[in-house]
Amino acid sequence: MFTPGHVHRELLPDEFNRQKFICDVYYDVREDPKEGQMLHMRMEGEIDGKSFAEECELHRDMAFDFMNTLTQVVVRNGGYPRLGPVLRAHDEFDAMFKDIRDKLGLKPGDPIDLNHLPGL
Repeated sequence: MFTPGHVHRELLPDEFNRQKFICDVYYDVREDPKEGQMLHMRMEGEIDGKSFAEECELHRDMAFDFMNTLTQVVVRNGGYPRLGPVLRAHDEFDAMFKDIRDKLGLKPGDPIDLNHLPGL
């Protein structure tokens, strides 16, 4: 279920999903004095009954990659990456992506700073 600033997902094991997965993603835009606008995300929930909670931030120009970041949180906490419990509700995450773009004022073609790419 999507509301601006929050997405709630809950999946029970079935023929497509082998894990019980419950999570809430909260996000907002914060201003860092050195880095500028940052997308702050907090993900909490449980995977197969094991609770987890993590926070992270993405530079404004890397906010388009928020699903990769959330998937990494799920995998670090025992989720199966192939089954995509986060991505299954594509319409909710499309709404989240639009909300993030609106909050950050992102437009197609905005430049990215290659120094913000992971691993550089």
